[in-house]
Amino acid sequence: MMNSQLQKLNYAPSSLLPKSSIHTNYLIRHGSPSLINILPRHPVRQNDHNKKKSSSCLVIRASSGELGSSAAVSTATTTITSTENKAVSVKAVVTVQVTAGGFLSSIVTRPLDEITDLLGKTLILDLVSAELDPKTGLEKDRIKGYARKASHNDEEVIYESSFNIPASFGEVGAIEVENEHHKEIFIKTIDLQGFPNGSVNVPCNSWVHAKSDNPQKRIFFTNKSYIPSETPSGLKRLRELELENLRGNGEGERKTSDRIYDYDTYNDLGDPDGKDELARPVLGSKEHPYPRRCRTGRPRTQKDPLSEKRSSSVYVPRDEEFAEVKQLTFSAKTLKSVLHALLPSIETALLNPKLGFPYFTAIDSLFNEGVTLPKPKTSGFFQTIIPRLVKTITDGEDDLLLFETPEIIDRDKFAWFRDEEFSRQTLAGLNPYSIELVTEWPLKSKLDPEIYGPPESLITTELVEKEIKGCMTVDEALKRKKMFILDYHDLYMPYVNKVREIEGTTLYGSRTLLFLTEDGTLRPVAIELTRPPVGDKRQWKQVFTPTWDATGCWLWRLAKAHVCAHDAGYHQLVIHWLRTHCATEPYIIAANRHLSAMHPIYRLLHPHFRYTMEINALARESLINAGGIIEGCFSPEKYSIELSSAAYDQLWRFDTEALPADLIRRGMAVEDPTAEHGLKLTIEDYPFANDGLVLWDAIKEWVGDYVNHYYPDPTLVESDTELQGWWTEVRTKGHADKKDEPWWPVLKTPENLIHILTTIIWVTAGHHAAVNFGQYMYAGYFPNKPTIARNNMPTEDPSEEFFKNFLKKPEMALLMCFPSQIQATKAMAVLDVLSNHSPDEEYLGEKLESSWAENPVIKAAFERFNGNLKRLEGIIDERNTNLKLKNRVGAGVVPYELLKPFSTPGVTGMGVPNSISI
Repeated sequence: MMNSQLQKLNYAPSSLLPKSSIHTNYLIRHGSPSLINILPRHPVRQNDHNKKKSSSCLVIRASSGELGSSAAVSTATTTITSTENKAVSVKAVVTVQVTAGGFLSSIVTRPLDEITDLLGKTLILDLVSAELDPKTGLEKDRIKGYARKASHNDEEVIYESSFNIPASFGEVGAIEVENEHHKEIFIKTIDLQGFPNGSVNVPCNSWVHAKSDNPQKRIFFTNKSYIPSETPSGLKRLRELELENLRGNGEGERKTSDRIYDYDTYNDLGDPDGKDELARPVLGSKEHPYPRRCRTGRPRTQKDPLSEKRSSSVYVPRDEEFAEVKQLTFSAKTLKSVLHALLPSIETALLNPKLGFPYFTAIDSLFNEGVTLPKPKTSGFFQTIIPRLVKTITDGEDDLLLFETPEIIDRDKFAWFRDEEFSRQTLAGLNPYSIELVTEWPLKSKLDPEIYGPPESLITTELVEKEIKGCMTVDEALKRKKMFILDYHDLYMPYVNKVREIEGTTLYGSRTLLFLTEDGTLRPVAIELTRPPVGDKRQWKQVFTPTWDATGCWLWRLAKAHVCAHDAGYHQLVIHWLRTHCATEPYIIAANRHLSAMHPIYRLLHPHFRYTMEINALARESLINAGGIIEGCFSPEKYSIELSSAAYDQLWRFDTEALPADLIRRGMAVEDPTAEHGLKLTIEDYPFANDGLVLWDAIKEWVGDYVNHYYPDPTLVESDTELQGWWTEVRTKGHADKKDEPWWPVLKTPENLIHILTTIIWVTAGHHAAVNFGQYMYAGYFPNKPTIARNNMPTEDPSEEFFKNFLKKPEMALLMCFPSQIQATKAMAVLDVLSNHSPDEEYLGEKLESSWAENPVIKAAFERFNGNLKRLEGIIDERNTNLKLKNRVGAGVVPYELLKPFSTPGVTGMGVPNSISI
């Protein structure tokens, strides 16, 4: 086959053809070969090469490319011939994306770059052979070419160049790029065209620094994936060198152009030099365990040598930053504008930070009348960044912040008021991760009674049997798995007295007991609120139940408001931030430090890491920082992130981040080999789990096909040095405070690897989507999910006047407990943006990566994955029409669609992106 191809194309004399054929298995595993794959790999004799230097020079053809182009594709044509071997004529096409902050953006340097383009000196490409010279054992000489601009449009600039590659060069394994522009550029791809078997694609999707900023050339490998032991000889040094570059030396302050991945603690949330009250403890220590974040190397603060100084921008490796595509608006950019422009305008419009809503119709006015904002300096600014919420009243007048009505209230205005909706949302709402089966009775705290008071709960057997109307005993309910709990008691109790020292907020330890009815729905039975001893006051606790008298009803509603605030805080700080955003960053850092860009596992994981480090940096800058949005709007206030550290210490385990393991841990499922997905759910109609398990299985099948293809021999996993280095560093550095835990999975077999990768992909895709994209739908009308409870219960040590006012007008007690006007509107604006899908969103199983497309086995596996996800969409649609599934279907009920894989842009309440990108 090879002989006929070469003779037909007359590329080399038959005497130079290799005697052995390429193994079919190798071709299938690594993708279709280019002609260079099948050209003989005999080197050009050095003396012949030297003799022919004059014929090996570059032939640069003039181009009519226009000056001032804002997009760049480069075709470099380098013609190299040999007396002994005929050469393949190949065109290299470099596609450069136009970006607002990079290529051709500077008025000062742009004319210089245009002149350089005209001279054809903008990009230097060095083709790298995949194999060493068999005579010298050294890397073969590079084939150099200058790429010059050939054409452009609004989004890309194109450069042309042709290489005549001698047969002795062998397979092209990589390209080194030198950027002669005065600014960095974003290279999307380099395509080598002209091989008889099709082009060789070099995926880049990376910023390439200007030579003046860093003389080191950038290395880009072709689409072929290799585990370390199979790396072609000519690429081994470059493979190691690129990883060394990405690790850095752990010293100095990082520059914005750097691509260095390293670890640090969360020591940059506070601002002690700004104000004493903005000092915060370092998270990532024995006292406050926490995952690690990316090191920035900023100097330490003067008042606290353990803390890092804050700055207006937070370093992330250059390729982790948001793409600035000209015609697309990324929702996280919008978030930054909202945080730095819209929220200050809200504070200006609503002068009193303590002022609550005087009546419920005032809350409704946010959706039909809006809040008048002072006009920004830039006309139309708000309408540009967040047109969903900000409208122009009339030309020349102020802007109007007018919230969209969340679907839950649009369908049923009083849904938030009903007990059945309160219970339903524990299974099909914003936080379906907290509900647990009651397995021990009576309920009892594990905290030290010397500090926190009596550990026994006041939710007694007699109380429960009375509330469930004698339909069964508590013992029977436990045996039949009928009792469930939201338990925020032990985690919150150590913070109750600390939080209560802060004006405008309060906190309790809480337990909420729910009962599974015969029709498969949950009914709340009791809420217990507890305050530990403080000063000369003993522990205070009280149980509230649904009752028929007016006073009891309003106390029950207030108790629910407190529990909803507890759930909102736990959702945001633990289920959302800690378990997805925060825990994932170490996986990303370790992957870039240890897995080569040509490693198949890096290429599998990379789509699931898109933009996560940037959104995390933005969160540290404005959301979770001292005095940020979370502290200002959630009950724990300044202790918010410290509380998430306590949750990490007590609750986080990698092995239970997998969906099946999480369900089993909470008693929401048991293993059952005869059941679908291998699990039997404790509550059959559990929408999050029902849909999530289908998604989990689809991800696991895809990952299994992928891993088994690249690791046909199980011993290859344990001997893969890059893979082992990655997993070791995830445990020992990324999650250093838990490095000695016995529950970390070992990584010895393909099965181990499949489970680890499936867990990571589930967390970045399914888990995050389930708890993020419903935020505005469920919490946009804040009485349904208030972020903060500002007042104590009327029955806790009340003054005579306070209790009298409660009896006189209980509605006001509820409104005063809810967030203030500023807190509510700020939170609603941020939640709207966080629930938004960007126009450039990349959804799970939607985009076939170029390295997968070249390999027929991987391509077929991905197509099965895509088909399974489309099938899941149909399953969810069908389930949402089944009236028997009362936890997802019913009068005024919002259908559960958070795990539908695909979505259009905007706030849709569906769609599972590949990564944690907002």
